[in-house]
Amino acid sequence: MDQSYKKIEKLKSQKLIEKLFAEGKSVVAYPLRLVYIKTSFEDSTPLKTGVSVSKRNFKKAVHRNRIKRLMREAYRLNKSAYSNNITGQYALMVLYIGKTESDFSTISKKMNTLLDAFLKKESHPNS
Repeated sequence: MDQSYKKIEKLKSQKLIEKLFAEGKSVVAYPLRLVYIKTSFEDSTPLKTGVSVSKRNFKKAVHRNRIKRLMREAYRLNKSAYSNNITGQYALMVLYIGKTESDFSTISKKMNTLLDAFLKKESHPNS
């Protein structure tokens, strides 16, 4: 499976991001939080994903950007296992809610846990 994270898979729509935070559901695997909403896109992409790090917790842009790079890489490596198993199209936003920086192995494990929880919650919405 293709392990790239193309431009078409990135969440860019301001309207969709606002709707995501207003109406979306979430799952948490500290220090990551995933907010998602089922939606439809013009293209056939199953998932559109964005990442975000709070300026309140990380004042310096270099620290925020490093965490975002690690989150995008962890998502890129783990997404193929999940995008094949979902039905429908989803907009996802991964937020870093920790107060201190984490290393890549921690972020990667938590990303896996987060995507597992998302898949479980969406495959069994009533439980």
